[in-house]
Amino acid sequence: MKLFITGISTDVGKTIASAIITEALEADYWKPVQAGDLHYGDSHKVKEMISNTKSVIHPNNYALNTPMSPHAAAEIDGVTIDLNTILEPKTDNHLVIEGAGGLLVPLNDEETILDLIKPEYKVVVVSRHYLGSINHSLLTINALEQKGFKVGIIFSGDKHPTTESIILKKTKAIFLGRIDEEPEFDKATIHGYAQKFKGTLQSF
Repeated sequence: MKLFITGISTDVGKTIASAIITEALEADYWKPVQAGDLHYGDSHKVKEMISNTKSVIHPNNYALNTPMSPHAAAEIDGVTIDLNTILEPKTDNHLVIEGAGGLLVPLNDEETILDLIKPEYKVVVVSRHYLGSINHSLLTINALEQKGFKVGIIFSGDKHPTTESIILKKTKAIFLGRIDEEPEFDKATIHGYAQKFKGTLQSF
């Protein structure tokens, strides 16, 4: 199984969700494009949070220096992101792929994160409640469903029943689980969530 993790915006909990899913499936992890925080990027964070010994953390295809939209970060670094050079790592294991920012974040003048998602991937959308998050969630899920992707959703942060129920009613997204606010997301916390998510993910 290959799962692409995207979010309705930036800083909604994609990396935490990716670590939980990676741990639950003992999957490999791959972030094709990292923009900024190269000394402690999302690949480092996932590696630090998981505790199984099966997962392999695959290198970024593009590691850009500036924490901003990949197309702009690439321009600062004097490169252009070419999708033909973003090659999925070879593995016989499950693969968790983490995007950058939201679905329509530009990679270059023509292509966005959405163009990284292959037809055979299943997509997990991470949604976090804030003013405007219903709109962002519906736009993201509808764009994926129109392309024919199977979509699951994880809610992160404090529970907002009315927000969550309307998103689920208005889409075909499968509810995969909830990640609550936690004092710390360490190995034990991630492993605990992984056990909760495992059954739902295996049947997704």
